[in-house]
Amino acid sequence: MGQILLITGATGLVGKALVKQCLADGHTVHYLSTRKSKILQQSNYKGFYWNPQDQTIDLACFEGVEVVFNLAGASIAQRWSNAAKTSILSSRTDALALLYSSIETHKFPVKQIISASAIGIYPDSKTRYYDEKFQGTDASFLRTVVKSWEGSLKLFPPLGIKTTALRIGIVLDTHEGALPKIMQPIKKYFGAALGSGDQWQSWIHIDDLVRLFMFVLEYKLEGVYNAVAPNPVQQTELTKLIAKILQRPLLLPNVPEFVLRLTLGEMCAIALESQRVCATKIQDAGFKFNYIELEPALEDLIP
Repeated sequence: MGQILLITGATGLVGKALVKQCLADGHTVHYLSTRKSKILQQSNYKGFYWNPQDQTIDLACFEGVEVVFNLAGASIAQRWSNAAKTSILSSRTDALALLYSSIETHKFPVKQIISASAIGIYPDSKTRYYDEKFQGTDASFLRTVVKSWEGSLKLFPPLGIKTTALRIGIVLDTHEGALPKIMQPIKKYFGAALGSGDQWQSWIHIDDLVRLFMFVLEYKLEGVYNAVAPNPVQQTELTKLIAKILQRPLLLPNVPEFVLRLTLGEMCAIALESQRVCATKIQDAGFKFNYIELEPALEDLIP
């Protein structure tokens, strides 16, 4: 029996794939968009306008909804100017604040919020193996963002609403996100590992990530879960495997850290930080990954 699900961030990389799966599973999707041009009205796919920045929302979006998938947030893959940093943080916290105030004021019978989060909450480390119990004090920009994001979820339990935060790693997808960006220079024989190359990268195949969201929905899991495949790899191995599948040599030395800092600014943290993240908790809950090792995941995704 299908449910009516409300999805924020439905037009992003993960959102589009999640919408597709929800519709395939017989659910009706209500989605919120800040762009009126992207609002469609179909029998099982209905768009509603909102603007978290000025706390505007079409309350009709909540009609019949018991579960909200929250994926709203400005991309972190942009140069971190002060304006971009403000947008990255506020787009996440404002979205949850608006959902909360709407549900609280109008007493909508929402039962669960399943929200994206990020492994950026874990400090840069080559040696630690992070699980969900880790409590850190690092005050870097990414960690500040994720702590505030997850902190905004704490508004909901007093309303009797379950909350789930999925700490997502590098999402591997054929057309969008990190993989096409890494593939491009390798295809043109300019590929090279980034920085030292020994930083850990915790990844997940887009199909497994969508299945994980649906698993949380089905089994009503609550709390914090790492949304990463069980076998993180180091950056050099990721680059080598992509080159192997593309049948391209890696002729160049690693891109030095200072070059990445010059070209990307503070955003180079995305490429250079090391987070080796554990998937055991979601596996213990009964979730089975289709892509446990990186090579089969890349073989599936690289055309």
